[in-house]
Amino acid sequence: MHLLGTGPLVNNTVRFALSVRSQFCPKRVSVRGADHWRGIPDVLSMNVVEPYEPVQHHWFYNQQVDSKDSWQPFSREDSQRLEDAYSRVGKCEKDEVVVATDGRRYDVRLRERKRYSVYWEQKPAEVKRCSWFHKDSKDMTYTPYSEELSDILEDAYMIAVTLDEWKQNLELPTGETVILHNPKLMMQYPSSCKDFPASTNERTQPRTLKRGIENIPVEIPEGEPEIVDHLVFMVHGIGPACDIRFRGIVQCVNEFRIASNSLIKSHFRQSEDLCIIRRVDYLPVNWHKVLHGESTGVDKDIERITLPSISRLRQFSNDTVLDLFFYNSATYCQTMVDTVASEINRLHSLFLQRHPHFTGHVSLVGHGLGSLILFDLLTNQETDADGKPHELHEDAHVDTGCSSYESLEEVLKGHGLEEHLSVLHSEQVDMESLMLCSEKDLKDVGIPLGPRKKIMNCVKKWKHSRTGSGHAAQNETHSPSLGMRNTYEHQTPTTSAVDYQHSYVGIGQVSIDYPQLAFHPQALFAMGSPIGMFLTVRGLKRIDSNYSFPTCKSFYNIFHPFDPVAYRIEPMILPQDVDLPPMLIPHHKGRKRMHLELKEGLTRVSSDLLGSLRMVWQSISQVPSPALAEGGISSMTPTDEVEVPPMEQKERNFTKVGMLNRGRRIDFVLQETPIESFNEYLFAIQSHLCYWESEDTALLVLREIYGNIPMRNALS
Repeated sequence: MHLLGTGPLVNNTVRFALSVRSQFCPKRVSVRGADHWRGIPDVLSMNVVEPYEPVQHHWFYNQQVDSKDSWQPFSREDSQRLEDAYSRVGKCEKDEVVVATDGRRYDVRLRERKRYSVYWEQKPAEVKRCSWFHKDSKDMTYTPYSEELSDILEDAYMIAVTLDEWKQNLELPTGETVILHNPKLMMQYPSSCKDFPASTNERTQPRTLKRGIENIPVEIPEGEPEIVDHLVFMVHGIGPACDIRFRGIVQCVNEFRIASNSLIKSHFRQSEDLCIIRRVDYLPVNWHKVLHGESTGVDKDIERITLPSISRLRQFSNDTVLDLFFYNSATYCQTMVDTVASEINRLHSLFLQRHPHFTGHVSLVGHGLGSLILFDLLTNQETDADGKPHELHEDAHVDTGCSSYESLEEVLKGHGLEEHLSVLHSEQVDMESLMLCSEKDLKDVGIPLGPRKKIMNCVKKWKHSRTGSGHAAQNETHSPSLGMRNTYEHQTPTTSAVDYQHSYVGIGQVSIDYPQLAFHPQALFAMGSPIGMFLTVRGLKRIDSNYSFPTCKSFYNIFHPFDPVAYRIEPMILPQDVDLPPMLIPHHKGRKRMHLELKEGLTRVSSDLLGSLRMVWQSISQVPSPALAEGGISSMTPTDEVEVPPMEQKERNFTKVGMLNRGRRIDFVLQETPIESFNEYLFAIQSHLCYWESEDTALLVLREIYGNIPMRNALS
């Protein structure tokens, strides 16, 4: 018997056969033996009751992996939500039905069978309602059939089970043939070998068929809670690729989100069961695409001057290393900062629309150059009239009296530059027009370099004192969005020519117009950050211990010990004679790595041994001295301090490290893996790209977010 497709005739035949079979025949399968074909073994005699039960459908979406199709299952919650919507609307529904999935980061359009990303640009992915799967002999995973072929296979399976008739040839509309040997053995043969000749050619090898997702080896992801406790925006560093596998920011943030969700279930299980905590959502912020897009045209300009030799290396350099120079460029720095701020505000507004009941806080994470952009952005945020943020300064003798000057005469006399007053008066320059002058203008009228620098620095401070607080108060009065300059709509930033001058906070970066964020972040996490190096290059020697971000309470500087891009922050706050090591981030399984404990133990033993030998040598060399008899053994008391390691002693004495992190520690170092400890140079580049997959980093972020909520050890 040959079965071809499904239709009214086949369906009526099936219904009649089922009705007759259900009345007169038991639902029992009896298969004895099987045809020998292409090495298929004999099926042992079996007598098993097999009542027909409808197959359970599961929804899949297509994901491109290395330019190949890879079908990934939705979580059980999302699949059930899609199935419920499908059951309600049916196949004949004309209106489109949209179902939110993956923590509301994607929308599935049922009629179109497409999955669309909500927050970032991504090609729509095909979606299937799956029940039957196939796999070639050399494939590692099963691929779902189309919904039409699955219905055909399911009808054939229903007839075989109900009528107890197996080993029938089912010809598919594609010309291929399927043989259902028994419920556990079903094969599909290509159309080129209908007579089934023996062959070793891969194209003629049969496919293995499986019915239902429970019969294939696939890992179904766990669903995410609807309620979001905390929102985190993650900003990438230089280049379009973020990790060692050259994945983009979206894939890396997805990896970090998966690690975070796993750690919540392992370390906050009790709080999650009690619904005290739900989940943290992470959204990517991409600025590289705008900087290197058509709006700036910088890639075309760079391409025209790039040498043709070693083209791949030069292309890699143009896409990555040049981003550092762009950020120090007067033309493109404004573009990068505007892009980051506008994208964060756009995502924040869209998130609130998708989660109207969200009442949690928001934090920022920056990797590499992205952390520096966020640091500069938060440094230049404005507060309301009651806020009085401290300022960064280069030394203790910075003149802060510029804001009290009301006229040009007061400015010049206050700095001992009254001799240049006549020159400015001859050009009809007053205080207002001086604010519009550049350093080149002052040079053109004959003012020397030294006085010129002093005047421009004071004008900057005077301008900030007049426009900073007043502008913030004005925005607070007329706008409820914390003085945000742009609307929430995504706008393409434009480049603007700005000059290199000392900024308002006096740290020497390019003077630009810093946009305002639509919220006050709870914390800034810098991963593999060069902030310390950039501040030093800009001329900032130390950070005032009383300084904190105007709108952000906490700051964490996280780095791998072998990261060549990362620099510390705490030495710029602490006194120069204090050498405080960074805080070691605990392993997510609750202990130090074994090789670090071994190294620390050997260091402690060698230190104790050297201390003992030193004491013995001193005692031998001082025995003949009469002072020993007079002073006794107490004269050696100071040497006992060797028993307390200096690093531990300094950690006890210096627990407060400035106000950037509310007096708490700022520098946190990851533990290197055993293989990385063999050669730190070999893993230097990889160490800068390891944070996206670091469970230790994700756990530190969760500990800051959830604060005092108890966390259990993963080993307990």
